[in-house]
Amino acid sequence: MPQLFDSYPLSGHTLANRTVMAPMTRARSPSHVPDEMVATYYRQRASAGLIVTEGVPVSPAAHGVLYVPGIYTPEQVAGWRKVTEAVHAEGGVIFAQLWHVGRASHASLQADGQAPVSSTSQASDKIMVFALDAEGKPGFIPATPPRAMTTAEVQQTVQDFAQAAANAIEAGFDGIEIHSANGYLLEQFLNPVVNDRTDQYGADTMENRCRFVLEIVDAVIDRIGAQRTGIRFSPWGNFNDMPAYDETAQTYLYLAGEMANREVAYVHLMDQHVGQGRPDASGINLDYLQLMRAAYPRGALILAGNMTLDTGNRLLEAGVLDLVGFGQPFISNPDLVERLRNGWPLATPNRKTYYGGGAEGYTDYPAYDPAAAS
Repeated sequence: MPQLFDSYPLSGHTLANRTVMAPMTRARSPSHVPDEMVATYYRQRASAGLIVTEGVPVSPAAHGVLYVPGIYTPEQVAGWRKVTEAVHAEGGVIFAQLWHVGRASHASLQADGQAPVSSTSQASDKIMVFALDAEGKPGFIPATPPRAMTTAEVQQTVQDFAQAAANAIEAGFDGIEIHSANGYLLEQFLNPVVNDRTDQYGADTMENRCRFVLEIVDAVIDRIGAQRTGIRFSPWGNFNDMPAYDETAQTYLYLAGEMANREVAYVHLMDQHVGQGRPDASGINLDYLQLMRAAYPRGALILAGNMTLDTGNRLLEAGVLDLVGFGQPFISNPDLVERLRNGWPLATPNRKTYYGGGAEGYTDYPAYDPAAAS
């Protein structure tokens, strides 16, 4: 039976283990270009079987967080090349997560102070974004009310994702992950309570509200191939004010089947209920993972959300997962794989340094020294 420290074949690579460093926004690039410090951060964590980067905006309009590096200019591609070279020098495998935040943004982060774009013009006072406050200090402030995208803008965004995928391969990434989770733009189309469109991307049918996601997947595959394409979903997630709806299970099983038809490299699930696959937990429970496995039987299935070594191994042994995602533990434990392998204690991250700033709380967490601990 598979275990967390076993190797795994993915996209022509042999992953050294089945851990995935899940995408985490760290906001360390004021120029929107990754630098040597960003490269060091990812290099330090290259012992993960697979690294998925922080969300990377596919266009200027895709931004929703201060100091996040994009992947739509030559300078950004060159900056990310430093990151991929650093990870590859350590024997790691790295995918870029391609991101558009949609309405989870603020006018100050948009060109000329424009309103963010979304599937809808519905605003939400529950969405908070990391931007400059009224005093010019970084912090979390309410999102600006959005503007509904025109049909032409939706179709242009499909091409933005495809071009970003091509840019990622040029930068040396081993593949990309399409961010269709956590209440960002793609989920704003998938959710029929948020999506109030009347064009071919509207919520009148499940096929229509899934159309935008599938067009992006197809356009990306056309540019870089299915085996270098992954996607992330968060069924039952409520982050960024995603309301519940009755067809949640059906929607994501339909999408999983479409991903199987396209033979994408992986489907990455985020359990925002931190159910950890327990049968008694809400959200992504064991029964639903079994349904996802049946709908998507051949590619890699990943689950992230407060995972542990024991939970990950149990789900791997049950055959419902292939890879196990860890997020915050990688912040303060760059050597997380070795700590888990050896039963060494995990360091606790400093939440005050999650977003913005410099090396503190970013590249200054040391690897565990068993000699010093004895």
